[in-house]
Amino acid sequence: MVVSKHWVVKIADKVEEYWSDGRKPILVCNGGLSVSGLQHIGRLRGEIILVEALRRILEDRGWKTRHILVLYTQDSWKGKDAQLRAFGDVDASRYTGWRLIDVPDPYGCCDNWVEHYWMDFGPYIEEFSEKVEIYRTTDLYRMDSMKKLVREIISKRSSVVKVLNRFRGRNPFPESWIPFEPLCGNCKRIDSSQPIYVDLESYKVSYRCRFCGYEGVSSIEDGKLYWRLEWPAIWKALDVGFEPYGKDHATPGGSRDSCVEIAREILQFKPPFGIPYEWVGYSVKGRDLGDMGSSDFIGFTPKEWLKVAEPEVLRFYFLVNEPMKRVILSLDQIYRYTDLYDRAERIFFDVESLDNREELLLIKESYLLSTKFNPPPRLPFQLPYLHAALLIQVLPKDNRVEAAIRRLKSTGILTGELESWELDKLEARLSHAENWLDLYAPDEFKVRMLEYPPEDVIEGLEDREKYMLEGLLDILSNCIWSEEHIKEAMKSYTSKLGRKDQEALFRSLYLIFFGKPYGPRIAPFLSLMDRDLILSRLRMAVEDL
Repeated sequence: MVVSKHWVVKIADKVEEYWSDGRKPILVCNGGLSVSGLQHIGRLRGEIILVEALRRILEDRGWKTRHILVLYTQDSWKGKDAQLRAFGDVDASRYTGWRLIDVPDPYGCCDNWVEHYWMDFGPYIEEFSEKVEIYRTTDLYRMDSMKKLVREIISKRSSVVKVLNRFRGRNPFPESWIPFEPLCGNCKRIDSSQPIYVDLESYKVSYRCRFCGYEGVSSIEDGKLYWRLEWPAIWKALDVGFEPYGKDHATPGGSRDSCVEIAREILQFKPPFGIPYEWVGYSVKGRDLGDMGSSDFIGFTPKEWLKVAEPEVLRFYFLVNEPMKRVILSLDQIYRYTDLYDRAERIFFDVESLDNREELLLIKESYLLSTKFNPPPRLPFQLPYLHAALLIQVLPKDNRVEAAIRRLKSTGILTGELESWELDKLEARLSHAENWLDLYAPDEFKVRMLEYPPEDVIEGLEDREKYMLEGLLDILSNCIWSEEHIKEAMKSYTSKLGRKDQEALFRSLYLIFFGKPYGPRIAPFLSLMDRDLILSRLRMAVEDL
């Protein structure tokens, strides 16, 4: 039970206050995505993970909720450079202006563009949330509830124009404007047809296409409302009570404010309570590439995340950061996010403490929410991600979990027996680390300990370097074989050396173990290896002194 004021709890308080004048029997929490390209992981932040956390808090207070996600499949395909490149050598510019649902799959494996780019996102939502109901606007426009609202908006178009023009400044709509975008039956564009006459009884619209010049009649079902009208119409059609929205809609007097006015003045209903959230940034090898973007194909997908990390790690990362704080994700830094999660788990179980009470509570509550209110019965055995990455590279291919346990016990990292759920966590961590090494890890984390130190390396060591290695050998020979003790012993030893000697010592260590002058953090690596093997390698390096 969350008892303090995590930011999600504060949102839940505001939702309850907002609906205190007429509590809904079921609170519908909605998110919306345009499947314009890459369905990146940043889209989980507000539309999925924030909503999921809020729902759990409200349900804990006795509310009934639904979580729905609207895919804007009637939107037009913009034909951006990144979208065009998806088709390779094929000239795809002719699809510009088509409904997203009509654009073919550039790879030919799915029925259309939407289905192709949804397959790396949609099937994985359940790893981050539960019971998310998916609606496509293509299907919504065929629903009776939506048809009723389309008729209402078009029949009230003079009032609609007055409301919208309060937000349009220098480009007001004319009084004759019909707030609908028909689908052209000739060129298939939905962004170019001008409606001439709407027959609400037959649900048909007469139009002239500004792109190809075609004049025809089409079903209103095949087109779409102007987007500032579509949004509030969907709210009412689906009875939405809460909806997060991207920061681009949050400007005072901007798009969401205009939709709220349409809801109140034209459609005569109370709009959902909303919360803005910041975009998620994307970086590669320390370079910030900007915000993740669907049609720009910037970022990576939930499918890619789940290859290298647990879903709880991402849920925690989004929940421990307030929604309007920009966060950046990078697949080559995945170990940092898992380290944060593991630390939060230790803090939650009071194994690690913090002096800052406010930060302590934030971390504990974020961890609890990240587990969907279902934390493990106690602190599980934690194998740090980089330890897993090192370990997986020295284990045999068969029976790796059993081999890992033997290695962890022999080095003192694991001292007891693991329960079945802990074994599952260990196996997942090893598998994620292996995938990370194959796909995204920087070279310095990829190691292969040489069977013997190269002769040219031994011969190339200067006497000063050998003396330093001999001193390290003496220190490690009397050291308890654990990462903590190895680290402290090496820190004590190297603190007596100058900076150049320190650099020479570590360079020598990497050369005799890996044959190259760099490698992983040395203490974690040594702690995972057999003590006698490590000491023997050091003796080989200094034996001719």
